[in-house]
Amino acid sequence: MTSAVTENTFHIGDVLRAVANAMYVPVIVILIIFLLGAAALVGWILAEYFTERRRMKVCLPELLEEMRRTDDVKETVEKSGLLRRQKDALIELASHPDFSPELRESLAVRLLDAEQARYDRIVRVSEIVARLAPMFGLLGTLIPLGPGIIALGQGDTFTLSSSMLTAFDTTIAGLLAAAVATVVSAVRRAWYRDYGSALEVLAQCVLDAQSGEASE
Repeated sequence: MTSAVTENTFHIGDVLRAVANAMYVPVIVILIIFLLGAAALVGWILAEYFTERRRMKVCLPELLEEMRRTDDVKETVEKSGLLRRQKDALIELASHPDFSPELRESLAVRLLDAEQARYDRIVRVSEIVARLAPMFGLLGTLIPLGPGIIALGQGDTFTLSSSMLTAFDTTIAGLLAAAVATVVSAVRRAWYRDYGSALEVLAQCVLDAQSGEASE
């Protein structure tokens, strides 16, 4: 009876060990991909800063006042220092003065939702890396420990040291990728919150301007 249980346990352990060994190379490859992805995220956010964020020079109260006074909202928006996508959304909203107030408001909500969805998709990329990289780092830490423990029992210090080194390296890789992705997510979330709130206020200004024109 005892031998049967021991034999079954032995076979189950072999299966689990085989699964763990089979996962070793894919985990290492995925961690390398996460590291490359973290480097790409840094390059992406730097490019976004120098091509869009740094060029976005607009004083919101002054722009709102100018849009309120002007007869051509679209021209004012086009000449402003807003982002290209913000300009496109506001110009699209201002291009339908013949719509009913309810329809214009629905269009504004749709445009705002589309921009927010785009921002969410971009932030989600770095958030996925931030969440998964530590998990795969932990997998890369635990998988080599099995052979390392066996080597320790056999007195093979070289195999043990190699396993421990691999475990430390994968932990560092996972945490590094996660840290970079977390910082990128935080910075982008702050940027996009600012973009979204500014666009919402400007869209409301366009709606108010069109409502004033319709009442006249």
